[in-house]
Amino acid sequence: MRHKIEIFSAGCQTCKDTIETVKELAGEEHEVHIHDMHQQEVARRASEHGIRSLPAVVIDGKLAGCCVGRGIEEQAILHALR
Repeated sequence: MRHKIEIFSAGCQTCKDTIETVKELAGEEHEVHIHDMHQQEVARRASEHGIRSLPAVVIDGKLAGCCVGRGIEEQAILHALR
């Protein structure tokens, strides 16, 4: 099953690391989109998803529970992609 993965980023180093990790985990079989929170429309969409901190990952329209604390939890991403 192909998943749509959206990463909401502010361009910080943690965000860049998250983008790299998620792209690695997703491979070629999943669709990955990066959203720049400095754009007003993106910030509005983030609010609609309930995003309160960055980086944030949305998989198939649902905020993933992977981004707690410092960085992301790879196992949470892998679990969501199953």
